[in-house]
Amino acid sequence: MEEEGRKLLEEGIRKKLISPGRGELSTFPNGTKVVFHYRSSLCDGTVLDDSRTMGGRSKPMELILGKKFKLAVWERIVITMRKGEVAEFTCDTKHTALYPLVSQSLRNISVGKDPLEGQRHCCGIAQIHSHHSLGHKDLDHLQANPQPLVFAIELLEVSQQWAASSPNKLHEWIHYNVKAYYKRGKAHAAVWNEKEARADFAKVLELDPSLEASVNRELKALEERLRSKKQEEKGRYKGLFDFNAQPAAATTVSPF
Repeated sequence: MEEEGRKLLEEGIRKKLISPGRGELSTFPNGTKVVFHYRSSLCDGTVLDDSRTMGGRSKPMELILGKKFKLAVWERIVITMRKGEVAEFTCDTKHTALYPLVSQSLRNISVGKDPLEGQRHCCGIAQIHSHHSLGHKDLDHLQANPQPLVFAIELLEVSQQWAASSPNKLHEWIHYNVKAYYKRGKAHAAVWNEKEARADFAKVLELDPSLEASVNRELKALEERLRSKKQEEKGRYKGLFDFNAQPAAATTVSPF
């Protein structure tokens, strides 16, 4: 337990156990289905989303591990939990930058809308770089001001879904993962997470080398965005520390 907590801290995740679970900790192989309730909050306690009340009903989240859900940190934290366990995880900004888009989709689903409504005509990259509204003021603010978030998780179910020994299942798994890594790599690139984007694109090439040209285009675009960002920041602060500039003439102001 202590070793796992240390690893999480090194990754920018702090776990607080609220209620212990039961049984042994699962090994959580790829294909494991996990069902859990979640509450997402700002660090000041402001609640963003709660699966028990979203859309006026209680509906837990379901994930198939290994399918590269856009919010990767949820997969990372549930695999530290036992069935029935309740815990809070405070996650650094690098893990939460994509939460506004994920939250928008979850909110859409909770009221019976298309999960991609509001994103259909522009990809995550364009949406983040533009000032396109997500349709919720709190998510717009969070998208403009990325910050750490707190996820309270109650793990309800853990079950196996995929038979890795089946060739058809394995082929389907690889195909799905290539798409998932590619999409997540683009999403990381959109918020300048260079290390994470490069890691995902490297995984794409490992699984399907025929996509080398597409991956190279994305990496080139990432490098161009990083250069543009650097130039923009350089221009923004140009002259701020120019000590050769003449100081403004002093003005004597009467205290009365």
